[in-house]
Amino acid sequence: MTFDRLVARARALPPQSVDLLVAVVVGLFAGADLAVNEPGYRQADGFSWLLFALSLCALLWRRRWPVAVALVTGAACAGWALYGHIGELLNLPVIVALYTVAVQGSRRRTAWAAPIAAGASGVVALTVGKDVVNPQGLPVLEMVWPLVPLLLGEVVRTRRQLLAEYAARAERAEADREREAARRVAEERTRVARELHDVVAHTVAAMTVQAGLALDALDRRPDVAREAMRTVRDAGKEAVRELRATVSVLREPGGESTAPAPGVARIPDLVSGLTGKGIDIALRQDVPASAGLPRMVDLAAYRIVQEALTNVVKHAGARHAAVSVGLRERRLCVEVVDDGKGDGGQGPGGPGA
Repeated sequence: MTFDRLVARARALPPQSVDLLVAVVVGLFAGADLAVNEPGYRQADGFSWLLFALSLCALLWRRRWPVAVALVTGAACAGWALYGHIGELLNLPVIVALYTVAVQGSRRRTAWAAPIAAGASGVVALTVGKDVVNPQGLPVLEMVWPLVPLLLGEVVRTRRQLLAEYAARAERAEADREREAARRVAEERTRVARELHDVVAHTVAAMTVQAGLALDALDRRPDVAREAMRTVRDAGKEAVRELRATVSVLREPGGESTAPAPGVARIPDLVSGLTGKGIDIALRQDVPASAGLPRMVDLAAYRIVQEALTNVVKHAGARHAAVSVGLRERRLCVEVVDDGKGDGGQGPGGPGA
C-alpha cells in the first residue's frame, strides 16, 4: 500500500479516530525516548511517565482546545527538561499541539503564539544550561524549533483556505452557467411558443374564412367551394410544414432549423390565403430582392403582417384591409390598416390600423 493511499484512508477516518491514532504514534516515539535515557541524566521514573500520560491525553482534545493542549504539552516538555530528563523526541507532543494551534486558528493567533512558544523554550534552555555540565542546546536553537510546527501549520491552513476558495469559485461559476443555461432555455421556449402561436392562429383564421366560403357556396357554386377547400388543404399543409420547422428546433442538437424561415417574400402568399369571404385585402410591397434584409428583420416583418391580418379577420369585422411593406430611408416599414370597428363588430368604432 502506497503512502498516498495511507493518507487517503487516514483522512477518511472520523476526527476522534485520527486524534487517537496521532496520540498512539506520538506515544510510541516519545515513550521509546523516555524509556531509554543517556547516562548521567535522570532516568525515567513515575513523575516522568505521569507527564508523558498527561501529554498524550491532552492530544486527544487538541481539536477542541488547541491552545490549552499546547499549554499542557509545553508544560510537560518543560517539566522533563527542568526535571533533568533529556530526550530528543520528548518534544513531539508539543510539536503536534503547536501545529494544531496554527492549522485550526488564524494568522493572528499564530503571530502571538510564536513569540510565546519561542520565549518559553529559550527560558527553559537557559535554566537547564545553568544546572548541567553539558547543556542540551544553545538558547537560540531551542527558540527556533517551536516556530517550525507553527510555520508548517500556517502553510497548511493557508493552502486549505485557498483550495476552499477555489472550490467556492468553481461552484459559483457552475451555478452561473446553470442559470445562464436556464435563461436561454426559457428564452427559447418563449420564442418557440411565439412561433407556434403565430403559425397556428393565422392558419386557423385563414382556414376558417375559406371553410365558411366553401360552406356558403357548396350548393350554388360548387366550383367556388371546391377551390376554397383546396385553399384550406394547402393552408393545412403549410401550417404542418411550419410547425415541423419550428418543432425541429427543439429536437436538433444545434437548436437551429434547416428549413427556411418565412420572410417578406412570402407575404403575398399570406395575403392570398386570407382573401375571400367578406374581406378584400390589398397589398403594396416595395422591397427588392437585392435588399438583403437581416434574417431577424425579414422574419419579424412577416410575423407582424401575419398577426395583424389574423386580428383583422378574427376581431375587426372589417370588409377591406390594406398591407403596405416598403423600404424608406434604409428602414423597413410595415403598415396594416382596415375599415373594421376594432371590437369584432360588436360596437361603434373607427377604422383600425
